[in-house]
Amino acid sequence: MFRKAFLPIPCAAVLLALAACGSSSNSPSASTSPSTSVSAQDALATATPIKHLVVIFGENESFDHYFGTYPNAANPAGETAFVAAAGTTIPNNYTKTPTLLSSANGNVTNVLNEGPDNISGVAMQANSNVYPFRLDRTQAFTYSQSHDYHNEEAAYDNGLADEFPYATGNVNVTSGLEYGTPGLVMGYYDGNTVTGLWNLAQGFAMSDNMYTDTYGPSTPGAIEVVSGQTNGAVPANGAAQGDNVIADGAGGYTMNGDSDPTGDICDTSTSTGQALLSSSNQNIGDLLNAANITWGGFMGGFDTTAVNANGSTGCTRSTYSSVQNATRNDYVPHHAWFQYYATTQNLAHTRPTSTAYIGQTDPLDSTATPVHHQYDVNDFFTAVEHGNFPSVSYLKAPYVQDAHPGNSDPLDEQAFIAKVLNFLQQQPDWKNTAVIITYDDSDGWYDHQYTAPTTSSSSTEDVLNGTATCNATGAVPGVGVTAAVVNGRCGPGTRIPLLVISPYAKKNYIDSTLITQASVVQFIEDNWLKKTRLGGGSHDATTGSLMNLFDFTSSGGSTPRVYLDPNAGTVLSSPPAGSDAPNPADS
Repeated sequence: MFRKAFLPIPCAAVLLALAACGSSSNSPSASTSPSTSVSAQDALATATPIKHLVVIFGENESFDHYFGTYPNAANPAGETAFVAAAGTTIPNNYTKTPTLLSSANGNVTNVLNEGPDNISGVAMQANSNVYPFRLDRTQAFTYSQSHDYHNEEAAYDNGLADEFPYATGNVNVTSGLEYGTPGLVMGYYDGNTVTGLWNLAQGFAMSDNMYTDTYGPSTPGAIEVVSGQTNGAVPANGAAQGDNVIADGAGGYTMNGDSDPTGDICDTSTSTGQALLSSSNQNIGDLLNAANITWGGFMGGFDTTAVNANGSTGCTRSTYSSVQNATRNDYVPHHAWFQYYATTQNLAHTRPTSTAYIGQTDPLDSTATPVHHQYDVNDFFTAVEHGNFPSVSYLKAPYVQDAHPGNSDPLDEQAFIAKVLNFLQQQPDWKNTAVIITYDDSDGWYDHQYTAPTTSSSSTEDVLNGTATCNATGAVPGVGVTAAVVNGRCGPGTRIPLLVISPYAKKNYIDSTLITQASVVQFIEDNWLKKTRLGGGSHDATTGSLMNLFDFTSSGGSTPRVYLDPNAGTVLSSPPAGSDAPNPADS
């Protein structure tokens, strides 16, 4: 393959420069030396030196589940070792508060955790076992925990955070145990398993105060990270759908669960499990389109014309995991951020006209099956290799690599993250690129840190501070897309990881600014859109800023690259063979 950098000329002229799409490879190929010309994306005026933002949006991990003992790893024999740099800051975790690892943890003394868990009904054992414990590298693949809106609120129990085994724990229904404990939900990994992420935290910047915008599972998180607003749902069956779509108390609905996008050709659910968002809802793609800025949502398995190495194709393209000894379909409809909006959906999974149109408004947008900036994750590598690096890119790994317990794991996730970063750090545009790694929800995994809600709610699904109650001093009623007061927006929700990888990221830095998923939207608005806000009650106007994770002073921009071994997660002295052509060393 080759790189061809674009000059800042009209899009129509740029489109003539590149070859057609169609690559089905999931691995970027080698490139030649970069051109010195300036791309259209690089020529855009931005508030910071960042010209390209890539959001790797993973699944279902709490901060303590991945970083509970950071920067201290157990380093037992036979596991990948991790040793932190001297002077590494300790985040808000078990290392800072070691009593959380003992019987002083509130989950040990709460009698609810001695009875049946709320998921399988299997009885817990003696409560002396339900405090945080280490999972080793052989235990990378686990069950998923309960992570719906109601149960996550219950686990936090008005800030006591002491009902996790009961409210969100999922034990093995066969034996009542998994990995020797009745409280799997209390388990955590350290740098011997999530080695790559710990090494990225060493090399770049990380938040220890990042939250979902609302409680609940994947789809609300996916919607928040592109819009900051889950109200305005339009259920396909025209009615509330259990705890997936709930009545908002103002004549409309709020999406709290995993309804699939209505009309997606790969969706097999019925109308009782489908929904869209109303025409009053906007997402960040709408604002970028209005400003003629290139962007895309890149999903694993989205290209139904591609054929995987195992021969799978269509909506059931699949990938095998040796960690799990299982094969999973690549594409998951309810993870697809932009499929819920008429203005940005590509329900037919229509292919772009050519590589040159990736990120642009495609001529097919005038047909009945528009592309609307929605692509396969393979298209991201293809576009960047050809010099067509969108200004904003949201990436979702194939299902087996997206970190979601029950279908993925930290080791498969690490392989995907390493592939993306090893590739990007060799591009000529790495000098002005930022990558955000964050997650849609916590999966219900225990995390000791609670933040009081700023957006209140009083639906029947709310139990955070009492029956039908999510409230706290200073909290204000949730506001819907029509400016009405609505229910179902209790938040911030659960604490999740967020890392920034960039030449402008502060090195080995922990930031404690309170931020949420909508902070990603806000960063895009502040950098490219002169602080334009979505409106309609979006949290982009009220959430905290990501800016303190960066150094945009005259001394910034020199944070060294970190190449990862995709299997071990260890730091490599040079890019692994085949990841891309060599790039000049950091100055």
